[in-house]
Amino acid sequence: MASPEVLSRLEQRAIQAEQMIDLLTKQIAQLQAVAVHTHKEKLRQENQELRLEVDRLKKCLLNLEKAQGITQYYDFSKKTTSSSPASDPQVQFVPLSSNLASAQPQPPIEKGNKEKGDKKSEKKEKEKVGGEKKGGKKPEDEAPVDVSRLDFRVGKIVSAKKHPDADSLYVEEVDVGEEKMRTVVSGLVKFIPVEELQNRMAVLLCNLKPVKMRGITSEAMVMCASTPEKVEVLAPPEGSQPGDLVEFEGYTRNPDAVLNPKKKVFETCAPDLKVDTNKVAVYKGIPFNVPGKGVVVSQTLLNVQVK
Repeated sequence: MASPEVLSRLEQRAIQAEQMIDLLTKQIAQLQAVAVHTHKEKLRQENQELRLEVDRLKKCLLNLEKAQGITQYYDFSKKTTSSSPASDPQVQFVPLSSNLASAQPQPPIEKGNKEKGDKKSEKKEKEKVGGEKKGGKKPEDEAPVDVSRLDFRVGKIVSAKKHPDADSLYVEEVDVGEEKMRTVVSGLVKFIPVEELQNRMAVLLCNLKPVKMRGITSEAMVMCASTPEKVEVLAPPEGSQPGDLVEFEGYTRNPDAVLNPKKKVFETCAPDLKVDTNKVAVYKGIPFNVPGKGVVVSQTLLNVQVK
């Protein structure tokens, strides 16, 4: 059991410890108060500098607009740091009357001129609704030139016969999933017997601009694996139906309604349309794909162009 002297010393030390803790707590509180005050002062100074910078920029903007002849109805350069314009006696409004008074009176609009103006307005509105203003760019002008702009579809050659005025051409009636058959003129006479084209599935490029070939308008193109000596109609996968779309992985299908011959979209893509070593039709190595059904292939040709 501890003696009274030991207990007394322990009590004194406990008291001293409590006093020391109180002292340290007060000092910490004082330091925190000083730190907060210092931080507040720093923020106030930074805010003041920002206000001055904003005022300087306002003046620069005002001078630039005046130099460009822009009429000022509200003088921002006179505004100080107050948050409410109504409570700031230094905010100045330039009276509108001085500007309106200087405006020249407009001559009366005659009925004929008004009608012309109305027609011009209607024309502009129609152009806006169509998504294009005169002289502006069409959406396809800004689209990348790649296979996404080509409208490849599966079609069925329902009938084929020789062109009445050209020995090297066939005239085919093709079902591409539309209400009406498309007429297609193809230079396949010396490569493929006419009976092999009857009721045959094929892949067609459907958004070429229709063109007359010896008096008959061709509305699409049958895609073939091609060499100077041999040509084969590309074969869609089993189960394909007329109108099935042909897609390419990595290229979101977004074909032009009709390809503009001047833009040479097909001509730009054509060198990359090929049949690979596995007889699969590809664009830059990516297969012609009928979603859910498979890829488009040639019959025997490989490592050749698709035309």
